[in-house]
Amino acid sequence: MWLVQALSDMARYDFWRYAVIGGLLISIVCSVLSVYVVLRRMAFIGQGISHSAFGGIALGLYLFGTGNHPTLGIYATAIVFCILVAWLIAGTTHEGQISEDSAIGIFLVVSMAIGIIFFKAARGYSQDAMSYLFGSVLAMTPEELWLIGGLSAAVLVPLFLFQKDLLFYAFDPRMARVVGVPVDFLHYLLLTLLAVTIVISTRLIGIVLVSAFLVLPAATGLLLCSRFKTLLVVSMILGALCTMLGLVVSSAADVPAGASIVLTQFLIFLLAMGWKRWRLRYFSHGQS
Repeated sequence: MWLVQALSDMARYDFWRYAVIGGLLISIVCSVLSVYVVLRRMAFIGQGISHSAFGGIALGLYLFGTGNHPTLGIYATAIVFCILVAWLIAGTTHEGQISEDSAIGIFLVVSMAIGIIFFKAARGYSQDAMSYLFGSVLAMTPEELWLIGGLSAAVLVPLFLFQKDLLFYAFDPRMARVVGVPVDFLHYLLLTLLAVTIVISTRLIGIVLVSAFLVLPAATGLLLCSRFKTLLVVSMILGALCTMLGLVVSSAADVPAGASIVLTQFLIFLLAMGWKRWRLRYFSHGQS
């Protein structure tokens, strides 16, 4: 009965329809990008950028929270802030001045400190802080939905346009550089798209959990298939499926949608891992 009630609410109320459409858009973008994040082993830098979004959103709330179009200003500020942090991390580590994990740790805590200061300065926005930290997909507005749709397209188009070069770079960046692939451009492109994706995902699952959404779809997909194009499709299906299941569970059990989606993804990941282990044992025993 709870499943029927949850689906009925999604069909009846506008805010649930906005949540479903926005959630599916975000899940598709995150799932496609997660393939490159996992293959290129960028999970940690993704986590660093996701936490830096706190500083960007806080600055956006401080600057545009009382304006005529606060959503656009907040998103724009957060995107620029996250891109700047991502490029600073890449530039610092590229010159060999400091290791990547150290640079990520430094800029992560600095961004969080900036966020704390600006959230304190933007009085009256404590509820907004919580919604961006942990997600608040049911508060999604039509304006926000259109903005997420446009930014999702802006991320997906270059990912598909540069698909071959990105794949080559993800698997073997040294060889890609030797044969003339613009490795530095692709690295900064991935970081930029990662920053944009993280910002648009905060409404669904929040800054705290968004890094999981950039790893679990592709990590699960790699347990189920090995071909790149199949991995892309499987990751998108898994991302969309887990988002829908997570929203249904969130509605039925009255738990935060972001946490519900991530835990659903993790459960599917565990099932895929168990299936792969069983399959390997079955075939190994069959051959012996």
